Amino acid sequence: MLVCALCLASTSVRAQPEQSAAPAQTAQDSPSPPASFDIRVDAPDEVRTLLEKHLELQRYRAVTDLDAGELERLLVLAREDALSLLGTLGYFGPDLDIQQAPLQAGQRPVIVVRVAPGPATQVSGVRLQFEGAMADTADPEVQALRAAIERDWRLRPGRRLTQDAWDEAKTQALAQLVARRYPAGRISQSQANIDASAHRAQLGVTLDSGPLYRLGELQVSGLQRYDSVLVTRLGRLERGEVYDQRRLVEAQQRLASSGYFDSAYLSVDTLAGDPAAVPVSVQLREAALQKIVLGLGYATDSGPRLSLEHIHNRLPQLGWRAHTRLQLDGKSPSAHTEWTSLPDASLWRWAGALKLDRQDDGSLLTQTQRWRVGRSQLGERIDRNVYLQYDMSQVSGRGETGATASAIGEGASVSLNYALTHRAFDTLPFPNRGHALTAEIGGGSTLGGQRQPYLRSAARWTGIVPLGSDEQISQAQRGRLALRLEAGAVSAAREAQIPAAQLFRAGGDASVRGYGLRDIGLALPSGDVGPGRYMGTGSVEWQQPLRRGGVLTQWESTVFIDAGQVAERAKDLGQDIAVGVGAGARWRSPIGPLQIDLAYGLKVEKLRLHMSVGWIF
Repeated sequence: MLVCALCLASTSVRAQPEQSAAPAQTAQDSPSPPASFDIRVDAPDEVRTLLEKHLELQRYRAVTDLDAGELERLLVLAREDALSLLGTLGYFGPDLDIQQAPLQAGQRPVIVVRVAPGPATQVSGVRLQFEGAMADTADPEVQALRAAIERDWRLRPGRRLTQDAWDEAKTQALAQLVARRYPAGRISQSQANIDASAHRAQLGVTLDSGPLYRLGELQVSGLQRYDSVLVTRLGRLERGEVYDQRRLVEAQQRLASSGYFDSAYLSVDTLAGDPAAVPVSVQLREAALQKIVLGLGYATDSGPRLSLEHIHNRLPQLGWRAHTRLQLDGKSPSAHTEWTSLPDASLWRWAGALKLDRQDDGSLLTQTQRWRVGRSQLGERIDRNVYLQYDMSQVSGRGETGATASAIGEGASVSLNYALTHRAFDTLPFPNRGHALTAEIGGGSTLGGQRQPYLRSAARWTGIVPLGSDEQISQAQRGRLALRLEAGAVSAAREAQIPAAQLFRAGGDASVRGYGLRDIGLALPSGDVGPGRYMGTGSVEWQQPLRRGGVLTQWESTVFIDAGQVAERAKDLGQDIAVGVGAGARWRSPIGPLQIDLAYGLKVEKLRLHMSVGWIF
């Protein structure tokens, strides 16, 4: 038995600062000196590549004054070097021969390295031990953590032992250890006992958790124009809670995406402070008090788009945020403003909004006003919204269709609504598994003429299901199914004039592809499409990550089938369903998923290109 000297180094998960590389010199800029000898490696491809790249002997080829004695000494050193390199691939009993080939007149000496590596060493057993606070096995959470580290250990018995696999397994175990409770955790000992004759290795790793850490006070830097209460309420980190790396990352993301800060960085210093109340450093860079954003874009549903946004993060006297947006495009120009207060201690905030929208569907022109006031709460996984809303829709240009006001969605209403969004994805904005559900229910009354009560409900569910179960392949590398279901219903008397903003239509990039935006609805006598009281859509999409040269890229291919219908009665939803099929591509862009789809609408018998950016929950 022998101990692999190359495998004794502890593994650290601390990020190293990026090193700036010196400019590379071309052969013309700095010609290489002539070699004093050549090296030829006779070995299998894997071994030959390793030795040709890393053999220390390569460094001495440029030394032109080597005598025979020095060269012989280098050959002895090269043997030890080659054995160490072969050990990184799991070959601890190779047949290795290094010698100088017979000299040929007029030619440089040639060093020949011949290797018959033999069988690769395989792991025969693994022993994981734990020290520090986590040595206490009575705590159920500690038991669960230990079980997870043992379950997820990557270099299992039967696998080939290589230096890369050994380092990867230790890094993974340490990352799991320090992610929660024990940020000062480390590998106190690791070794691989090698039986070279049997080609077997017994691995041993001792993880020292160190003490249990709990969060102390927030030490905030970088605040000048905004109230420190924002950091406390948006961060949602409680004094005394157990350290959790995920919680710190989520708090950092909430602060950075709040609009009040351009950047946020949270960390704890495990070398300073009491582990029972370790200070949390919060480094912030504030956003400007006001910001104007000009946007240019294009969507297949509405054509070219120009937008202008103004954000005021602290209105005088009131202290609320105001976000105003103007959008101009070919079909649906709109103006929208929303004012929101700072969150209270329970993370609820007041909000008021006004939206003016103009929708041109060819012969039908719908102008809508929407006023809203209420309260909202944005949680880690669940968002809630309670609001009072006024809607008014005016429809013109219908000509001699004979359609009634209720059929085309003309009218006004006031309603009280409650909305809830629940997200359970593993990662955002590029989830590999999980689901999200948005549900809304409201009730109110139509206004003007004969007032009629009504009840409205809507829900949208999105799910991501990974395919395959190979533990050696990460979820990001597997194919997956993206599923979507959406439904809506309005219950009211038949003669009730429900405004179009409260009714439903389908079709478009985020609905049934192969059809235009809101092209699926009720068929009017003129041949136009009007809104309906009931809507149901669904989608199944297969997403497959793409590789180039065996390396995972940021692109995915997709095939999909969408279906949906809008009806005036619930029992009619199953009739004459609009179906779209197609294929597309996805790119993980810096601003979210870019979707490019080519879909064929079976009902309209037309191909349609769909493009969009962002994830819709």
